[in-house]
Amino acid sequence: MDFKLTEDRQMLSDTLRRYLADQYTFDFRNSVIDTAPYHSTEKWAELVELGLIGAFVTEEKGGFGGAGFDLTCVFEEVGRGLCVEPLLGAMMSVRATAECGAEDLVEAQIGGAQRLVLAVFEPEGEGLDLIRTTATKSGDAWVLNGRKSVVYGLPGADGVLVAAKTDAGLGLFLTKDAETLDYAMIDGGGAGEVILDNTTATCLSEDATAIIEAALDAGRLALCAEAVGVMQVLTDMTVDYLRQRKQFGRPIASFQALQHRTVDMAIEIEQCRAITILAASKLETAEAGKYVAMAKNLIGRTANLIAEEAIQLHGGIGMTWEYPGSHYAKRLSMIDHQLGDRYAQLYRLMAA
Repeated sequence: MDFKLTEDRQMLSDTLRRYLADQYTFDFRNSVIDTAPYHSTEKWAELVELGLIGAFVTEEKGGFGGAGFDLTCVFEEVGRGLCVEPLLGAMMSVRATAECGAEDLVEAQIGGAQRLVLAVFEPEGEGLDLIRTTATKSGDAWVLNGRKSVVYGLPGADGVLVAAKTDAGLGLFLTKDAETLDYAMIDGGGAGEVILDNTTATCLSEDATAIIEAALDAGRLALCAEAVGVMQVLTDMTVDYLRQRKQFGRPIASFQALQHRTVDMAIEIEQCRAITILAASKLETAEAGKYVAMAKNLIGRTANLIAEEAIQLHGGIGMTWEYPGSHYAKRLSMIDHQLGDRYAQLYRLMAA
């Protein structure tokens, strides 16, 4: 199997890497994460102009990508750049609207006229069987009642795609009238709660269970790729620090015990990269859920290991706010918990 990116994907990856290196520095990132909407609207517009949203949708549905490897090549660079722009929520929402056949919404998102987010999980837990939000028809309109938790990218969004129970199953609805509570996540970026109290909405699909599952699996794959990018940068930073830090008159990188630990980190990253590639290759198949769950489980376990090792090998500086490594480590810890942690993914595999 040829693991090299296609020419188009390599160009997209290189363009995004250069952009983030030049325009999305560590200091700039830290300047936007504490103030609503917890990202830069100007940089978001520039990322849209680069065509990133179009990379998440197939050509047949208005984009120019849409495959698993299109997602991974984008989100690995997002991880490398520690970018807090709301790409995860935008990616899941544009894929969901595309599958629902809402061509006008897909076009609006790709062009940057609208930014939508996907609201699925609730305070009771992460699982479609735990959804209690209901959608009832009132004349020609639909009314939603319930609450959604930890909706990624919610601050500043133009609309919310809500998963709600209908008589036909689990439907998908678009609302722009919901009450929201925004906040910043501990590792940067925005999220929020959605309160639905007789909130009017437009029905995109009365039975969208498969569409929602596919969007969530795409989100999990994106998080796996992002984690690979974060791990690689954090490991490189750790090795560079060990080469500079001296004890007993020589760099501590020369100590064999520390060399063994960094080699173990590198091996773990390659395992994560390999299983992410496997999951990406299966994204459009009937077995996507299984392979994505396998990848997310391994990524979750490895992410915490890499974060802990990097901090320990750095010593005290590894935990300071001013040092970028601490933010990369924090991001790794958060990725495990997003869209179902390693234990939730293991349960999915056991249930299957």
